[in-house]
Amino acid sequence: MSEPLTPPGGEEQDTVAPDPEARATGLLGRLDAAHRVNGMLAPVLTAVLAFFIGGLVVLVTTGKNPITTYRAIFDGSGLNWLFPWVGGDDRVLAAVNLQQTLLLTTSLILVGLAVAFAFRCGLFNIGGQGQYLVGSIFSVWIGSSFASMNGPLHIALAIAVATLAGAAWAGIAGLLKALVGVNEVISTIMLNWVAVWTGVFLFGQGGPLQNDTQVSVPVSNDIVETAKLKVFWGDPLLQGLHIGFFIALAALVVYFVVLNRTTLGYGVRAVGFNPEAARYGGISVARNYFLAMAISGAFAGLAGAMDILGWQFRLATGDVLTSTIGFTGIAVALLGRNSAVGVGLGALLFGALLNGTSTRNLDPEVFKPELASNLTQIIVGLIVLFVGADLIVLWVLGRIRRGRRTVGAPA
Repeated sequence: MSEPLTPPGGEEQDTVAPDPEARATGLLGRLDAAHRVNGMLAPVLTAVLAFFIGGLVVLVTTGKNPITTYRAIFDGSGLNWLFPWVGGDDRVLAAVNLQQTLLLTTSLILVGLAVAFAFRCGLFNIGGQGQYLVGSIFSVWIGSSFASMNGPLHIALAIAVATLAGAAWAGIAGLLKALVGVNEVISTIMLNWVAVWTGVFLFGQGGPLQNDTQVSVPVSNDIVETAKLKVFWGDPLLQGLHIGFFIALAALVVYFVVLNRTTLGYGVRAVGFNPEAARYGGISVARNYFLAMAISGAFAGLAGAMDILGWQFRLATGDVLTSTIGFTGIAVALLGRNSAVGVGLGALLFGALLNGTSTRNLDPEVFKPELASNLTQIIVGLIVLFVGADLIVLWVLGRIRRGRRTVGAPA
């Protein structure tokens, strides 16, 4: 949204890029210009403001010290492992906690990219949760079947099918948008519910994919050993960090390259910038709507496969009904300004928050974990709210800068 619109390996196309002066006079133009001037400053201030208000909520409602609470959440996330002076048992515990944080970060990166890619085409993909669930369903089905298949081939097949399933699911919304102009917000919300209740039907009692041996438990079969992703840090029996973390990092690179170094990415950004100008420049808006949604869904489907093959190993109806990771991906993309680096950092922040406030990591004497998990949701909501109103933050920054220039100017 904020980078110059330059085709890969070519010069700028005046027929597609909106006129800079015209952009500067509109609301979106001023927002875009302000983002480019302020870089990462605005999202950092947004996060700081959200944490500050969250701290006030802690202080007013419970009387607890918010700094002590945030310190405990930080330690519970395992990020204190990065400090060399943390040793002994504390370092071992920090390593385990950090592995859990990075497990959450892995899937948050992918669902964040799912939302961000659609954003870059001017689409608001609310359906990351449904696309994530569809990817989970297909990966658990493939992973629990074909037990005689070669290990790496089995994993590759499960990942590929889950990714394609996510792409196809989101592609429905893209196709409806491209052909008949159906609002993607409405269609993706509806697709979320279809995915949720399809999962409940499949794994509920008597469902076609319910566990073969536990007929009274609404859960899928476990995936076979050969379909599990290899753990490279920590104990596999304690949900150590698996190689899917590197797949998520690779996805960040793919996202950046596709958007900024390919003709496809140029078309997606052009349509997101101004669909009418893109159409005038010979770019198919409908085609890019469909492709952007399909690629977006592929990232979310891949996220589902990473969680199933990496540490969940099965899918229960309770997981289907209570999972909200796709919605958190919206906050990740918004805070990360739809950039690869921003999404990576945003995913790490929310992964640390989610893990640091879990009941097993937060000392109840410092702060009740049950309340802390709600605190996480409050901070997520505040960040989404403030990012949506970031023109206010940027306006305040502009006023401060102008005030400093006025004070420093010669009389």
